[in-house]
Parts: sequence; C-alpha cells; structure tokens
Amino acid sequence: MFDVLIIGGGVSGMSCALVLGSAKNKAFVTDKKIGIFTHQKNSSLQEAIFYNAYGITPGKLGSELLTESTQDLAATYPHIEQIENEKVIKVEGAYPEFTVTTNKNSYQTKIIVVGIGSANTFNIEGLTQYIEPHKKALPEKQRIQLKNEDHKVAEGIYVIGTLAGWRSQLAIAAGSGAAVATDILTLWNNGVQTHAHDSIR
Repeated sequence: MFDVLIIGGGVSGMSCALVLGSAKNKAFVTDKKIGIFTHQKNSSLQEAIFYNAYGITPGKLGSELLTESTQDLAATYPHIEQIENEKVIKVEGAYPEFTVTTNKNSYQTKIIVVGIGSANTFNIEGLTQYIEPHKKALPEKQRIQLKNEDHKVAEGIYVIGTLAGWRSQLAIAAGSGAAVATDILTLWNNGVQTHAHDSIR
C-alpha cells in the first residue's frame, strides 16, 4: 500500500515528488511509501526549449529536463519508487483505499495526485466525471481540467499542473506540484502547516 501515488512524470509530478522526497527525515514522513508513474511520452516538455524559466540554463531542452529529472530523483531520493513504462487507465475506491490500475499492474494507495497535462484525450476511468473545460486556455485549444478547489478534486485525490486549471508555464506547473506536496505533508503532520526546505546551515 502506497501512502501517495503521483500520476505523471512531467514538471508538476516531479516537483511534487521532489518536495515529498526532501521531507524524508521528518518524523511523520519516515514511514511513508511514495511512488510516481514516470510515463513521459506525451509530456509537453518533449517539444519545449526554455529561455524564461528561473534556475534553468537558457536554451535547455525540455526533453533533457525529463531525462535528468528522473535521474536526479533516483539519485537524491531513492526511497521514492519510480514506476516506468506504465500508463494509468483506471482509478477505483475512495479515501484512504484506492486501487490504481495500469496497462500492466494494479496498485493500492491512500492518496492520488494526478498531473498528466490538459489534453482532451484524458481518459482515466474513475476520474472522467470531474472533467470540465479549461478555464485559462484558449477555447479553440479544447483543453480540459479536473474540477478542483485549491488542487483538491475529492477526498484523497489531488490534481496538479495544467490539469488543475493552471496556464502552461514551467514555473507555474512546478509550483502547483510543490504546493500539493506541502498540502500532503501538512495532512501527514496532523494538520500542522508544513513545508520542506533544504539548507546549507
């Protein structure tokens, strides 16, 4: 049983995983099992190049970021399980007992975080009832989002990145994933407002 499963290995999903990973030494996180589906084939980063993203060398390719992010996560936070080459097709159950089914396996988790982009091809069974038109995209793009309030779709289900209704900018997606990570940390810390900072001190 996972404590949280993140669906999507793009900017928002990896940012969520990194923040959760960085909290590993907090007493209320040490026993938590965290996983991420790093399926990146349809990520918008595949065709991106960055000149306007804070902390990223100008001219950096999005495809390079995708590869490097999974490598960095594995090296820095190896306790986070990366599930590769699996596509989520169904979500069943209710908090705190969800079953996530992929094209290859099924997994049990207490919390689900969904961050796979806002394309109108979204078809994860069990989540399609939350689909609505994207509120911050051009109508002709036919983008969608999942109905949510401050990233929360339903008890135990969070949505991040463009699928949460945010605009398609790397910094916004990263912040969205990090925000939900801190919400989950706060939940694990019995409601005490929580974040995870690294320091050289």
